[in-house]
Parts: sequence; structure tokens; C-alpha cells
Amino acid sequence: MAHRNTGTAPKTARAKKATKEPAAQAAGPHMDSLGFQAMDSNVPGLSHVILQKLNMKSYDDYKSAMDGKKKGRDFGIRTYFDMFQKMEDTFKFCVECKKLPDALPDPKSLRRCKRCQNVYYCGVACQRANWPLHKKFCKKLKLVALDRLVEWLVFTGDIPFPTETWTKPVQDIKGWEDWFAMQGQLEEKLATILGGRYMTLLWANAGKPRPEEGELRESIKRLVTDFHSRPVTIGLGLRLFGIEPLARPLTVHVVGASHVETLNTRVTDYDELTRMFPGHQGMEVVMVGVDVVDGPIMRPPLAALGPRGRVYLSSYKGLYHDFWEGLVETQQAARPDLVVGFHPGFHACPDLMEGWLPTLLLLRDYRLPTLFTVYSEQELKASLQILLELETRITGYGANPFASLRPEQVYSSPNKAPVYCSSYYIACLGPVGPDGPHVEELEEDGGD
Repeated sequence: MAHRNTGTAPKTARAKKATKEPAAQAAGPHMDSLGFQAMDSNVPGLSHVILQKLNMKSYDDYKSAMDGKKKGRDFGIRTYFDMFQKMEDTFKFCVECKKLPDALPDPKSLRRCKRCQNVYYCGVACQRANWPLHKKFCKKLKLVALDRLVEWLVFTGDIPFPTETWTKPVQDIKGWEDWFAMQGQLEEKLATILGGRYMTLLWANAGKPRPEEGELRESIKRLVTDFHSRPVTIGLGLRLFGIEPLARPLTVHVVGASHVETLNTRVTDYDELTRMFPGHQGMEVVMVGVDVVDGPIMRPPLAALGPRGRVYLSSYKGLYHDFWEGLVETQQAARPDLVVGFHPGFHACPDLMEGWLPTLLLLRDYRLPTLFTVYSEQELKASLQILLELETRITGYGANPFASLRPEQVYSSPNKAPVYCSSYYIACLGPVGPDGPHVEELEEDGGD
């Protein structure tokens, strides 16, 4: 993943980013008893168990696979059933005593919670002991388990459905409810996905009973918000900084991009920006990061103006300050109108902060309008503190009205409140003045 992250969640493809232990607790990544690298704040991590299930020896093997250097047959996956079983295997450990199947007299004795179809227990005793805690999160974890299966339809092309040009000004759309209200023939589009070939294949091979149609419909909608959250959050950033797409062509840099933003990314994946700003003068979104995945968007950034009325995706594999010195300063790539960092994680530990420091100083000193997103209030406050310590001027922060509605669990400790991608944002621009505020003095925007 990106240079500041060392893990990725166990998914069929598009994963969520991992972070590490807070700096106050550890100088490097924390490894728990199950081999998960994650900070204890509701953010998914990479497990050695996952690597073993995928016939991999190390994270380098995983990276090679994501870069297209390891073929599907190497994973031991031959059928759809095998694929879904491999996914499920990565969640098979007793959430009470943390035992893995290999540590049990009968590895097949793990039993799954019938309510959520998500967590496992090695026996009745552990299940009863864990229930007082698990019951608080069981309903949410049911949604998590459902969404990670239905997410497969993102990669078959069924999700997202074709969307409509925004019929209201951006400032009048307060969140996803307003967005869905603009989608013509919504029920027909959802019905097409529900009745499609891949939805049928999914439940014929998932090893779980097919949910009710209403549950599947809501899962599809959550995954649609997950898919569109990044481009629409970019649009939110343009509005927060008063950048007008209809006035001139724009360039957006996604800093610290990794597998999360670029694995299986198609050149049309950010076209929602065109529907958000109909008649815009052209936008280029450049993914910049050391772990950008090779694919259709692995093409050089534009030196001239992009095509009018279209979103052009490009990428650069490397550190942002190298990209700036090598391409932006030599005018081989355009200077950005907006920089966005999705879940940078620089708050997590000193090693990550060290990797991000040159980029954060560059963004500050060149006075580049910058928008960061984070998972939680804890991460929000820690990130704000770091930015203020670097004397960066915070222009606003708050809940993101276009956060993903898809819940994400803590893989090593599922019985915690799920998190949602890009739940909060931080907007910053240039250095702070001599009388700049402290974190507790900042006023939250509230997403307006």
C-alpha cells in the first residue's frame, strides 16, 4: 500500500487502509497475537493468517500480486466457491480466546454466529462468554459480512449502476439521501443488479444463505456510496476552497495513493465528478504514491490542459515530493488546484510521520489547498494536533456528508464499533499565522 501504510484488509480487491499503533504507545507497527498489524482504533489491518490462506510468505508477495506479478492460479483458487471460501477463511478464529483453527483438536469445530454470519467461536463456552460484548455489535457486523460479499459485484462491473447528472447545485446536496433522490429509475437499476448473473453466482457459492431482497438492496446502496465517496469528497473539497470547475480546467493530486485508490481502477471511476459539475472545463486526477498499482490509469500526468467536460485519471509511482521536483517543477505535470489525501495515517506512529513529513511541509510551504480524510474522531484530533505542530493553517474540519455508508470492522477485534471511510475531513491551506488556534479552539464546520 502507500508508503505510510503496511497493511490491507482481506477483500476480493478494493481494500481499506491500515494504520499502526499511536506514537505514544509504540515507535513501530503493533503486531497482535493473531498477526494483525493495526492500531487499536477500529482500522483494519493485514494478517499473517490472510497471507497463509493466499499461499503467500510475506507482504512483499501480496504487493507483487497487486502489481500483477503473481497470477491467480498461484493463490490456489480454481472456482468461485474456492474464492469465497478463501475470503471467509481469513475471518475464522475464535473472537473470545483468539484460537485459530489449527490450534483446535478439530479445525472444523469453529462455529459461526448465526445472527451476524460474521464472527466465530471454538465452542459453546466461548460463545456464551463473548455474548455480552458481541450483542452490542452483532447487528452491525451482519451488515459488514454481507457487504464484503456483495462488494464482489464492484469488480464484476454490476456496481455502481449508471448515475445521473446532478439536478441541483452541489451546495444543496447535503448527503447520500439527497444524492439517491436524484437518481432516475433507482428501483429498476437496483432490481437489475439483484436479478443479475453475478448476484446469483455469489449466493450459489458463498456458503451462506441468500439474504432477503431488502437487505441486498440496502447493501448495494451502501457499496455504491463506498464507490463514489472518493470522487464526491474531491468535489466537496473543491467547494470548501471555492474552486470553480466551470471557470477553468482543474488538476487534483491524490497524495499517498496506493492499492486502495488504484487496484482495478478504471479510467471512468471518477466520472461522478462530471455529473457533479456538468459543463466543467476539464479535470485531471493524478494518483501519486509509491504503491500505486499498474493498470489502465498508469499513464503520465498531463502537461497540457485535459479534455473539456471529462475527468482524466493518471498516476505516478513514487513519493510526492519526488513527483513535485521531477514533474511539477519541470512543468511536465500541472500544479494542483487541490490536493487530497484519503486516510493518510500520519498520526499513527513516528515511522509514518517521517515518511509524510516532506510532503506535509511541501503542501504547507507552497500554500496548496489540501483536504485529508480520516476514519474516526480519535484520528481526527490526533491529525489536527500534528498539522498544528507543523504550523499548518487549518481552514476547517468536520463530519464528511459523503462518507462511505459501508461499515468496516476491526478484523483482529470485531466486537468494536465499525468505522466508515472518509468519516471526517480536514481542510488546510498554507502556514498558520502568528496567533493561530490550538485544536480545542478550532470550530467544527459540520459538513456545510
